[in-house]
Amino acid sequence: MSRKSYDVIIVGARVAGSSLAYELSKAGYEVLLVDRSTFPSDILSTHNFFNNSVAMLREMGILDQLLQTGTPMYRRAYVQMDDVVIDGIYPEVSGETHCLCVRRKYLDRVLFEHAAAQERVTAWEGFRVTEVLMHNDTVSGIVGIHRDGRTEEIAARLVVGADGRNSMLRRLVNSERKMAVPTDFASYVGYFANYRQEGERCVEFYKMNDNLAIIFPTSDQLFVVGVMFPLEKKEWIEKFRNNPEAGMRELVDAGFSHTTFPERLRDASLEEPVKGLLGYDNDWFQGMGKGWALVGDAVSFKDPAVGQGMHDAIYGARLLTAILSETDAWETSWEEMAAKYQTAMESKMLSRYHMACQITKNSPVTMEQTVANRIIGSNPDATRAFLGIYNYANEPEELGQIVMHLLQG
Repeated sequence: MSRKSYDVIIVGARVAGSSLAYELSKAGYEVLLVDRSTFPSDILSTHNFFNNSVAMLREMGILDQLLQTGTPMYRRAYVQMDDVVIDGIYPEVSGETHCLCVRRKYLDRVLFEHAAAQERVTAWEGFRVTEVLMHNDTVSGIVGIHRDGRTEEIAARLVVGADGRNSMLRRLVNSERKMAVPTDFASYVGYFANYRQEGERCVEFYKMNDNLAIIFPTSDQLFVVGVMFPLEKKEWIEKFRNNPEAGMRELVDAGFSHTTFPERLRDASLEEPVKGLLGYDNDWFQGMGKGWALVGDAVSFKDPAVGQGMHDAIYGARLLTAILSETDAWETSWEEMAAKYQTAMESKMLSRYHMACQITKNSPVTMEQTVANRIIGSNPDATRAFLGIYNYANEPEELGQIVMHLLQG
């Protein structure tokens, strides 16, 4: 067993972890970045970046490399909720007009290699963390196992969990869960070739009664198709379990028959096995404590339908780096830094978390919501504000004011 020391150890090297390693390196910190996986590797994800996040990818210096994968960009959204259609262009943010849904097997490798190439970053693949080291009541490092079976003990001023919604680091430090809203839905995802869209390339979102579907253009000339249905519908879970492709196609035919989606999916071919997620919590945890912090899904997982996870991972990495850089004496400032981090995260992201908590429940669209949706779909300013909520060009309150003004005539 050897012992080494770093300023920060990051457990998890996908979007949140690699982004944090990059930011910390630029701020002058010595970083160890570890992940139990090796890259490239895939993971179940809503791997979409709205254009506000595309701006951050450009600032990090990896956008051109991601575009070299041939993943197409898009700027349009087609949203249909029962018989109401909202069709428009995402408003520009930070000079960026287009969104990008790049597959994780490409994205995570590019991010990891970019982080590993930075000065002051040491990066290990295939390293599994088994415990945290403690000094008095403060986390002081980790113990883990390499692929070849070697055990290693590493010290650090700070250990960060960037290891996803089922974070091992979060469990080891016993972070307090502050909020949790369980989903009512089962989610399944498939990658399809030869899927035909109508009009300009776009993301498609459908909510028909208690079924949801989202379609993104993605890498490898494929479209990623996600469907959601209530967990209480056990017969559908059984259909998906017995034959996932047949279950997905049957659900789309039955649940979205008043749209052109089923017909277009029938002409497309499934290229990879369907993957699913049966239940999850929309949760929010304490983000920092003595010697430890959390970023990305480890601190807050939100319903995939809102597509905010990767934005929040990169934004959280920047925010945590800024807070750490403001304070030299970390060892005597944990409570102050934790309060700053929690407040700033909630100020930025809590409104989208509450959106996710609404979407994740199987609640029928009310008459008032239908009226509002019709107004949004029929007015260009309201459409832009609606789509602008997803890329932070607008806040929900702004959309509410526009709709109220239009209602009052």
